[in-house]
Amino acid sequence: MADLDFFIGDEALSHFKSSGLYSLRSPIRHGQVNDWDTMERFWQQSIFNYLRCNPEEHYFLLTDSPVSTPESRECMGEIMFETFNVPGLYISVQSVLSLSAGFAYLKSLSEEDSEDSVSDMTGVVVDIGDGAPHIVPVVNGYVIGSSIKSFPLSGSDVTQFVMQLLQERGELLPPDDALDIARRVKETYCYTPSDIVKEFKKHDSKPSKYIKQWSAIKPKTGVPYTVDIGYERFLGPEIFFHPEMYSPDFSTPLPELIDSCVQSAPIDTRRALYKNIVLSGGTTMFKDFHKRLQNNIKKIVDERVAETNARHRVEVKCCHTKEDYEEHGASICRTSTVFKGMY
Repeated sequence: MADLDFFIGDEALSHFKSSGLYSLRSPIRHGQVNDWDTMERFWQQSIFNYLRCNPEEHYFLLTDSPVSTPESRECMGEIMFETFNVPGLYISVQSVLSLSAGFAYLKSLSEEDSEDSVSDMTGVVVDIGDGAPHIVPVVNGYVIGSSIKSFPLSGSDVTQFVMQLLQERGELLPPDDALDIARRVKETYCYTPSDIVKEFKKHDSKPSKYIKQWSAIKPKTGVPYTVDIGYERFLGPEIFFHPEMYSPDFSTPLPELIDSCVQSAPIDTRRALYKNIVLSGGTTMFKDFHKRLQNNIKKIVDERVAETNARHRVEVKCCHTKEDYEEHGASICRTSTVFKGMY
């Protein structure tokens, strides 16, 4: 039976803000489950209250972090089999599902009706969500664990940076809603420029054209207020290309880390990996993010092979579903021939 006093997501935030009777818990930190009791209650609520199904009558597919430990997967299996009595369970790496969903979507747009090949499941998945970003090379559907790279900045860091910039500029944000306002500003107005210096000049020459305004009402007093949004629109996503702007502890840009990931993979797979870089996660949804990333990686590669005749074609795949790639990947897992023999 579902726990009636346990809430998830926006519903949990709503009850937390409206009543002092609840506390917030996050069972997952940096992509790793650190509170199995809360995780079990989360699954219980999801299965019985949201999916409204009997787990004993359905096979289950769970996604897992690419850096998860065998002990963590064993614990997942133990809970699903012993607590929920599921008849079957498949645990897949999130990046493999993202790659499959990206391939399936792009194939649906193509007029060619060619047979699937093993190269369809070869590529680099750049997974940047609200936390624990990873760059994962996948060859023929299998993750190259030794080449996985972690990027320390995520969507939550962009939100914090936008809030910090607004406060430093003197914008009066309600303390209780400052983080939520920064998140909404990030999702609504932020974009990725091709050249940050030119972007500063554009904003300075025509501020009225590029400055946006965010209007809201203070929740406690009911007084309306307005926030001007200027440089924050492009400085927020810029931390992926100049991370030293936000954190002095890390200075390696995301394009260089992707290139390092590919270079650490077996040499006979690198060309295929460069040809298929898939973006996954809501933080990759910034306008022109994929173009900036592709241009920067291509520049790095071209500089390295300038003295040879060889050229790697760098292509960053982008489509409107990448925010939900993991969910789309799971839905086609049992029907796609790519996963034949794996499920």
